[in-house]
Amino acid sequence: MAIRRKDSFLWGKAPMKLPPEQRRQSEAHKFELLDDIQKLRLEINHVMPEIHSPELKEQNKNVARNRKFLRGKKKFNMDSKKGVQYLVENGLLEWRAEPVAEFLYKEEGLNKTAIGNFLGEREEMHLKILKAFVGLHEFSDLNLVQALRQFLWSFRLPGEAQKIDRMMEAFAARYCGCNPGVFQSTDTCYILSFAIIMLNTSLHNPNVKDKPTLQRFVSMNRGINNGEDLPTELLTKLYTSIRSEPFKIPEDDGNDLTLTFFNPDREGWLLKIGGRVKTWKRRWFILTDSCLYYFEYTTDKDPIGIIPLENLCVRALQDSSKPFCLELYNPKGQKIKACKTENKGRVVQGKHQSYKLSAASAEERDDWIDAIRASITKDPFYDLVTLRKRKIISNTSSKD
Repeated sequence: MAIRRKDSFLWGKAPMKLPPEQRRQSEAHKFELLDDIQKLRLEINHVMPEIHSPELKEQNKNVARNRKFLRGKKKFNMDSKKGVQYLVENGLLEWRAEPVAEFLYKEEGLNKTAIGNFLGEREEMHLKILKAFVGLHEFSDLNLVQALRQFLWSFRLPGEAQKIDRMMEAFAARYCGCNPGVFQSTDTCYILSFAIIMLNTSLHNPNVKDKPTLQRFVSMNRGINNGEDLPTELLTKLYTSIRSEPFKIPEDDGNDLTLTFFNPDREGWLLKIGGRVKTWKRRWFILTDSCLYYFEYTTDKDPIGIIPLENLCVRALQDSSKPFCLELYNPKGQKIKACKTENKGRVVQGKHQSYKLSAASAEERDDWIDAIRASITKDPFYDLVTLRKRKIISNTSSKD
């Protein structure tokens, strides 16, 4: 239309005029547009000072900081070291023992397992953080069970014996510092703490049929106070407290099994033979936290089976139907305490005397065997307590 008007002008013809009614409508529309533009200008002029105000700038900074902080907490729950590193690099957490310990102790929404794993690391800075973390607990005038309840609620004990040893050593030192004179050494506190934890398991685990009596608890703790016996009254009070109320184990805040599978020791496809129906099926296996989980697909969120590896053995196996086999078995010949999910979602106990798996190659089979052996654990508490008792006996004998 514009080109035609231009052409008409060039050829000396006057531009086409609109009828009066259309001209009035066009003028009215133009005034409406100008009015809207003026209103927008006034609104913009009203808002601009707020946008550039120091208060709003600070508010926007706080919003951005809070988003980064939440991102850092999520990263911590997936990988504690990376999460702390992210917070430090973004200026949200100071890399000193006291601020990091306070973050672990006071911040809500942190995964308790991640806290335990972070505190249990052996690097010098982590040891300082552990000491500061334990120092935030006030154990004065508490008996040992009360102090343990408070301490074990603030994180979840990791599965590695060395980490447990460092954390319980720090606890014993703090408790003795808050309650001087109760025990003759931190070793006594350390051993008795483990005895209480094991007593809690024995009294309240339904699988333990032979429940320890007070007499047995007293007897097993003879001579641990630098060669002397602890007062029977003290041990009776501790025993009664645990018998009447078990330890509460903290649940991980806002997390599911996805966290467990985030950083596995090993994962991959294996063939597995059924327990009831002896057919081979391809399953995706994940090895983590001393358990073997298996899924139908790699994208599945929840496993269809879980095999706890505690006290199991693994070996290469010759099988006529499949090559490159390995076997998980209980050396005592007992049924393996595993579980699986049925089609309707009901969780049932597995029926396997052993688990036979087949890898794609001999090398892959051997790698799985090595990884499983490294992950298989026995109850670490007994070994730790035995070593500490030997230390006390040795020290007592040398004094004599």
